[in-house]
Order: sequence, then structure tokens, then C-alpha cells
Amino acid sequence: MLGRIAAAAVPVLGRLGVSRDAAFRHEPGTVFVANHTSLADPGPVLAALHREGIPVTVLATAGLWRIPVLRGLLERGGHIPVHRGSARAAEALDAAARVLAAGGDVLVYGEGRLPVRRDAAEAPPEGFRTGPARLAALTGARVVPVGQAGARRISSGSGAKQLAGFLTAPVRQPRLHVHLGAPLDLPAGIGAATDAAHRGVTAAWRTAARRLGEPAAFAG
Repeated sequence: MLGRIAAAAVPVLGRLGVSRDAAFRHEPGTVFVANHTSLADPGPVLAALHREGIPVTVLATAGLWRIPVLRGLLERGGHIPVHRGSARAAEALDAAARVLAAGGDVLVYGEGRLPVRRDAAEAPPEGFRTGPARLAALTGARVVPVGQAGARRISSGSGAKQLAGFLTAPVRQPRLHVHLGAPLDLPAGIGAATDAAHRGVTAAWRTAARRLGEPAAFAG
């Protein structure tokens, strides 16, 4: 349901491009790991996956379940709340493992948080939490990196600035891009696997950002 909503809403907010690595192939039971830069970025990612015919179960911060209308959508879609910093945090990985075992796909945000920057520019993904690596180790699932760029052109900065961004986006029609990378070969060890996932998503983000001509993608 969220994928269908995103597919309908994103064209109103911006112009979405989607690209795929030559080695990208979808197989049931995949963990998609994406970078997180803006409140708006789940829209382009879900719309891109919907375009590819891939419905996903999203692991998202439990705070979203406190928003009445959104809570209903999340519950009906079977999406998974993540209670960060609590004894219930491991429940999300167990729930995701059950989805994967049944042949479903899940979407995880590696950073697990939004950047504190106020500008609308792109930057490489920040450090990853261990959740994606732990989920892959627990299930043996395939891991595919997803890089998205441009969502900060819709929403970034202070609360007032974010609201203004959403309201003006239909007129501005900012360019957005999502790149689906090649499956990752994660090494043994949670730390090493987390670093490998971070490198994979950074490479996918760099491809997406270059498609938009973002200077940060060409640095380094």
C-alpha cells in the first residue's frame, strides 16, 4: 500500500529517475539497505521499488506509529516499528527475519537517523548501525544497497523550512534519483559486514547523486 501511495505522490513532488546496476537482480527474501537524508526520502525509495514491482516491508522508527493516519497505513501494510534504545529493539530484527523467511523483502535504513545539517545539499551516508549486518547474519538473506539523492531538495532544515519545502515542491519539481546497486558480499563479523554495507550504499548514493550533478558525489 505504501508503495502505491508513494508511486502516486512522488510525481507530484518531484521528477524521479531510477537506475540499476548491471548486476542488480531481484530475488525474494532480499534486504534492501538505503541511505537516510530527509523525511521525504522514503517516498522516492518506495516509489522506485514499486516501479520495479518490488513491495517491501519497512523497518521504521516506532515514533511514526504515534501519527494516527500513518499508523493505520503502517499496520495494514505489516511494517515493523523499531524501538531504538530500548529492550524491544531486537524485536524488529526478529519480525524482519520472519518476513524474509516467508519470501518477503524488507527495507532498512542503515544510518537509523536523519542528519542534523540544515542545508539542502547531498553528503555521503553517515555511519551505519549494526542492524542490517545483524539481520543478514541472522537470516543469510541477500543484501542490496539502495542510494537515493535529491530528497533534501523537498524537505530539509528547520520545521518551518521543511513544511515550506513540501508545499512548494509541486511547483519546483526538484529532480530525485534512486539507484539500485549490485548485491553485496558481506564478510564475516558484524563490524566488517556493517562497514561493507556502508561502502555499498555509499557507492549507490554516489551514482544517484552524480545523476543529479551533486558536487559531493564527485569529491574524494
